[in-house]
Amino acid sequence: MIFVESEFAPLRTVVLAESEFGMPKVQREEDLKFLTPEARADLHTKTGMDYGDAYPQNQQAWIKEREAFKDVLLKHGVEVLRPRRLTAAEKKAGGDNGYANFFSRDPFFTVGNLVIEGSLRLLHRRMEVLPMRDIMLERVYPETCIYVAAPRPEVAAADDATHGPGPFIEGGDVLVLDKHIFVGSSGLASNALGARWLEKMLQPYGYTLEIVRLQPDILHLDCALGLIKDGLMVVCEAAFKDGIPEKLRSWDRIDVTYTETTNLATNGLPLSPEVYVTDPVFRHIGDQIARRGITVEYVDFHITRSLGGSFRCSTQPLLRKS
Repeated sequence: MIFVESEFAPLRTVVLAESEFGMPKVQREEDLKFLTPEARADLHTKTGMDYGDAYPQNQQAWIKEREAFKDVLLKHGVEVLRPRRLTAAEKKAGGDNGYANFFSRDPFFTVGNLVIEGSLRLLHRRMEVLPMRDIMLERVYPETCIYVAAPRPEVAAADDATHGPGPFIEGGDVLVLDKHIFVGSSGLASNALGARWLEKMLQPYGYTLEIVRLQPDILHLDCALGLIKDGLMVVCEAAFKDGIPEKLRSWDRIDVTYTETTNLATNGLPLSPEVYVTDPVFRHIGDQIARRGITVEYVDFHITRSLGGSFRCSTQPLLRKS
């Protein structure tokens, strides 16, 4: 079965990301402003290299982080699927733009029984969905569900810092709350044209879409907001240009600072309304969650976070249903 009911409905089947990254030869500072200064420096130091070749110790630690996370998912009865690794041809095709196979949240996303391939803005991520296609063949094609891809983005001039009009729509910006869909927009990932396309896709199925404007150094909506269970969220209010969405303003909230949100404090992952996963560096946040009757699991994810994502970014559910 393929179905995602909400961000916190019990997680049954999930795609957990691989750990491959080819760093672009040309790094646009504007595209990296969501990263910490330390992470930006690392990328500028070893441009054009495979991350594992440039930082072998970090690569091994990164792989171990994902394996430790997998163990927690399995412990709680979640079926874990993994993408294949990139082929030599796919890496070569990335050229000077580099390549990515490191976050499964953005290349595709699931809303209800619709599986949607996204349209990614950053050039090194444009083909990131390809390692997911075997999973589509094995798990999505046989099911009674919709499988569709967003339009391919237009080709922009090399000196166009916006990367063109898109459309861009990325899973990290798409939060599901039953029939209400929030889509983040900061200028770094999903844009208005991408949201317009998604709204057109979802409206016949009874969904309402709300665009949420973010500050320009916030990559995705899930970097500023996490829905933990019905009526409870972890949030950085300063990350929103227009304040917290009206639909969520009555919810109980755990507030995080702007610095914490840029370090992925809101990007934990609910495994159900009773279980939540986060990094031990955010134990003070986990303690507040635990006081609300939720079991909190901790996995050190510092390498993953240094690359701009965390637990939600590393996963894409195919089945979340009460």
